Amino acid sequence: MYAKALELNLLKKLNKNEKKLPFIYADKAGVIDKELSKRRHKWFLYSVAWIDFDDVCQIIRAHIHKKWHQWDQERALEPWLNKIISNQLKNILRNNYGNFVRPCLNCPFNQSGPPDGDREGLCAFTSSGMQCNECPLYAKWESTKKDAYNTKMAVTMENHSHEMAMMPEQAFDTLDESIERVHLKMEEVLPPKKFKIYKMLYIDYLSEADVAEAMGYKTSETGRTAGYKQLRNLKKFFKQTVEDLMEKHDIIITGGSISY
Repeated sequence: MYAKALELNLLKKLNKNEKKLPFIYADKAGVIDKELSKRRHKWFLYSVAWIDFDDVCQIIRAHIHKKWHQWDQERALEPWLNKIISNQLKNILRNNYGNFVRPCLNCPFNQSGPPDGDREGLCAFTSSGMQCNECPLYAKWESTKKDAYNTKMAVTMENHSHEMAMMPEQAFDTLDESIERVHLKMEEVLPPKKFKIYKMLYIDYLSEADVAEAMGYKTSETGRTAGYKQLRNLKKFFKQTVEDLMEKHDIIITGGSISY
């Protein structure tokens, strides 16, 4: 009886002194997701079309995984996570919005935010009363960052009616008609065998492997697909032929002020 109690006591001491294995990222994935979900209501950058909160979470998860070794596992995980998540949210907002936005948004002379989407608001500094290049900060932003801002930010169609009106009414139909003209001209100038290959590649959209099989192409080189040399040379020939036809004939249809 005494020996059994001594053995149990020894086992307890050994378990107590045994060094715990460190947690890996996967062990705490649920905790990380929970902390990220708490920030969803704080994400407001909806004007950037290509990134949403799910994308932000993936970026932050990758960053946490990269920095996992910096967590002192003798301390609680949540405070360390909160610091990283907060810093990463600030960095993502800065890199995708803050670096390109107008300086007016944080200016004491700013009298109003943008009244309707991407247009400028009111300013107490300029003589016109509008946020414009009378202000040296605005002028610098306009010459260095405005193009990047316009590229990154989504805009409403209502504020760009002039640009929309300048587009041809049937732009896509015009493009399809031009492509059809190219195909018809290629059928006229190409020998039947070459046009058959052209049709399979550019009208029927068959893969090179299917075209090579249909034409009976072979190869003696290991690691090379059948007919790769023939098809490579033919594609160069087709490209040059189309370019020559476009120079000699009125193939491309233009609509409005845009030419395809």
